[in-house]
Order: sequence, then structure tokens, then C-alpha cells
Amino acid sequence: MDFLTLFAIYMGVVLTCIALVCKYSGQQQTPFGVLFDALTKAVSPWTPLWLQSFTQRILHKLFHQRNSMFIFLHIFLEGMVYTEFTYEVFGFCRDMDTTLTSLSVPYILLVIKSWFFYLCINRDPGTVTKKRHAGQVQLYPYDKRLFHPGLCCPTCQLVKPARSKHCRVCNRCVQRFDHHCVWVNNCVGAQNTRYFLLYLLSVCAMAGDIALLTGDMLLHAVVRSGLLRARYVDDNGQQQEAGMLFVIQHLFLTFPRIVFMLGFLVFVFLLLASYAMFHFYLGVVNQTSNEWYKGRGHICQHCHPSPDHLCGPPASGQSKRWFYNRGVLKNLKEIFCPLSPVHKKDN
Repeated sequence: MDFLTLFAIYMGVVLTCIALVCKYSGQQQTPFGVLFDALTKAVSPWTPLWLQSFTQRILHKLFHQRNSMFIFLHIFLEGMVYTEFTYEVFGFCRDMDTTLTSLSVPYILLVIKSWFFYLCINRDPGTVTKKRHAGQVQLYPYDKRLFHPGLCCPTCQLVKPARSKHCRVCNRCVQRFDHHCVWVNNCVGAQNTRYFLLYLLSVCAMAGDIALLTGDMLLHAVVRSGLLRARYVDDNGQQQEAGMLFVIQHLFLTFPRIVFMLGFLVFVFLLLASYAMFHFYLGVVNQTSNEWYKGRGHICQHCHPSPDHLCGPPASGQSKRWFYNRGVLKNLKEIFCPLSPVHKKDN
């Protein structure tokens, strides 16, 4: 099996995983979700009904019911990366006289990331309960655009506080609801958004640092081997200078696990860095991803349970899109020091 075939299989697996996550981890319709729908419709006429039903049940259980599978998958992938880095890349880097301080950074980042990951999983996101309901209703005013006073959650039987939403996966209303994250098996809300943002940053730093150390190791391996000045004989018996494709193919065949790990880390870094930047942007303007998505089409709570109906632009006197924006510093403070209800003392 040649390099291009292996690379095509690798990209196919990665794109399939992206399509599944984009399709089932949220309500947003993405290009990968559209592609997945098209592929599903194309193969469904030749797929047995029992297999379609079984697949739908498995996917529903994975993405629409609380389970710890993605937590275990996260730990497994992380363990694979660190095992490969420790037993192969670490030794090569030491031979290149890379300092122990530089090589210890990924392990320090792993400890930091693991702590924030634990907090994301175990901290309550801000569940709306009967005991805390009166105080939670006071935290945010209703913008009368996306959130309207007097609306009751049919499941929790409580009046919805502004900026809250009922999570179908967790079966609870969450204060300042952002989204449900399958990777931490928990909602992201008022009380754990700060941990989620720090978790994203630490994962990006961890992936980026290991990728840089691995890339530096491969670059030194190419320079030391003299591949850039090498020549090879093609299928026609002609000598050719080794170009970039030849160098990449040589690295792929010589260090296959390291190259696969590097590709995975680069993909994770780019994906999560973009995702982290998006969430920090929402934090700066004091908006949640739930509000951002609803605001694109002005979907208000009056539309529930018919989300296909889109309300028009807000009427005069109603709130604008950045209703909860109080300035960059106050917005960020609200994330890292969540608002708490003021309890009045009885006289």
C-alpha cells in the first residue's frame, strides 16, 4: 500500500469523524452535516432496515443521551499521543540536545488540562432548581426578543429565567445555557463556562507544544539524513531530485506513527483553536452559542416547540442583539466570576 493510499484512508477516517460530530453534537446544520445527510440518503436504499434502525439507535445513544463514551475516547486518544511522544519523540529530541525543560512542558500542560477537564465534567453548570429559582430569575432581565417573561418549561414546570434553556440530553434547565458538550458529558452554563474556556486553551497549548516538538524532530531527521540533496530513480529509470513529496513519503514510511500523530495534533489544534476563539469572542460580547445561533434567525421562545418558525426583527422598543453586553471587562468578569442572586435579609 503506497503513501497516497494510506493518506487517503487517513483523511477519509478523519473527515468521517468530523461529519459525525458536526451532525449529532448540536442543532446547527453544517456542510459536513449536509454531506452526511446526502450520503445517508444515497446508501439507504441498499441498506437493510434492521441495520438502519440499529445505527440510528447507536447514534442516538451516543449523541442524545448522557454517557461517558466520549470521556473514555478523549482519555484513550490522549494516552495514545503521550505514549507515542514519550517512547519515540522524547528519545529523538534528547539525541538532538533538546532541553529537559522544553520536553517537560507537555506533561505540565497535561496536569493543568486534566484539572480543568475534571472541573468541566463534575461542576454543576447552573441547574435551575425550585430552591434556587427565585434568585436565578433575578439575575438577567428578559430581552423580549429571544427570552420572554412568563414562559414555563413544560418538563421542569418552572418559569424559565432569562438566558436559560432546557437541555434534552441532561433533562434539566441550565442557567445561561451555552451548549451541551459530549466530550465532557455535561452542559456548559453559567457556573462552568470559565472551566470550559480554560480547558480549551490548555488542550490547544498541549497539542500545539507536542506538534512543535515533533515537527522539530522530523525536520532535524530530514536535515541530518541529507534527504534534501538526495536523488532517486523513478519508474522510467531516470534520476530525479528528491522533492517535498518524496521527503514526506519517506518520513511517512520511516516514522509512520509519529507522522500520523503529528497530523492528528495539527488537526486538533486548528479545530480547537478556532472553537476557542469563537467562544472567547462570545465571552467578550456577553453572548452564548445558544443565543448566537438563535439570534441568526431571531428564533424566540414563543416559537417552541416549532423552531422552524422564525420571528421577524425585533419591534421598536424591543431589545437589540447585544442586549447583555456590558463592556469587555465586565463581560469577562461575568464569565470568570458568575453572577449570584442577591438575598435580601429579613427585618
